Amino acid sequence: MSSYSDHSKAQDLNNGFVVMVRITAKENEADNVARILESLVKPSMSEPGMKYFMPYRSPDDPTQFLVYELYDNASGWEAHNASSHFLAAVDGLIERAAHRERIPFVPFVK
Repeated sequence: MSSYSDHSKAQDLNNGFVVMVRITAKENEADNVARILESLVKPSMSEPGMKYFMPYRSPDDPTQFLVYELYDNASGWEAHNASSHFLAAVDGLIERAAHRERIPFVPFVK
């Protein structure tokens, strides 16, 4: 029996390849980081292998960002990393980040 058998939304979210991106913006760069992340939402959500691309900003520390990316599979992540919109934005994002960490995850509870 599935741990999520009564929760179809949870099953959908738990089916795929997740990447969590944690970003700390450099001093005076947080709003620029926010704009870059916001500019990635629409084209990223249009990618065939992408389920969700959701950037979050900490209400306690506006320099802290978390991006939740859910793909159909690892190939979707690879395609995202090679996409023109990602490549056009990533250098500017890295330039404005004091820290950036990308961690892939796969579900282990079904």
